[in-house]
Amino acid sequence: MAEPEWELLTVQGLSMTDETAAEFVGTFVIHRDGSAEPVEQVRLRVKRSVLEEVSRTLQRLLTRSTKFSR
Repeated sequence: MAEPEWELLTVQGLSMTDETAAEFVGTFVIHRDGSAEPVEQVRLRVKRSVLEEVSRTLQRLLTRSTKFSR
């Protein structure tokens, strides 16, 4: 059986955990794709290096997207 897919609805309250900004904390608001189940909120801590990697990946994706314009 295939794993369920989750839909990311938004990221809330992403903020620095300290003055060096090496880590950030926030909440992912998600729900199971196609499900009538309620939305879930997942608290997370993320390293700066991961955010930088995600940023680069999203920029490449958006650049290739025909509907995206700056």
